[in-house]
Amino acid sequence: MGTINKPFYRVVAADSRFATTGRFLEILGWYDPKQKGENFSLNLERVNYWLGTGAQLSGTAASLVKKAEAGLGVKAPAQAVFAVEASAESVSAVEAPETQEA
Repeated sequence: MGTINKPFYRVVAADSRFATTGRFLEILGWYDPKQKGENFSLNLERVNYWLGTGAQLSGTAASLVKKAEAGLGVKAPAQAVFAVEASAESVSAVEAPETQEA
């Protein structure tokens, strides 16, 4: 994400076993360090879920969570949560198709 001299970051939940490939589990928000004012958005509900499962925050992510809990930042749209849940349901439906007995 971003380009030369224009950094832009995704805040993600990542598994340490996939550190070399860059694979992540879920996008939790974004962060634009060059923008002034409201320069980040986090889905705090999902952040708290991952923290409850044992995830650890980096220093920058911890400061963003602290600011988000104080009410700063751009509010994450509720549609993003439903999109993740809908895609998980469609994957499970594909993996377990209904069988018809003859």
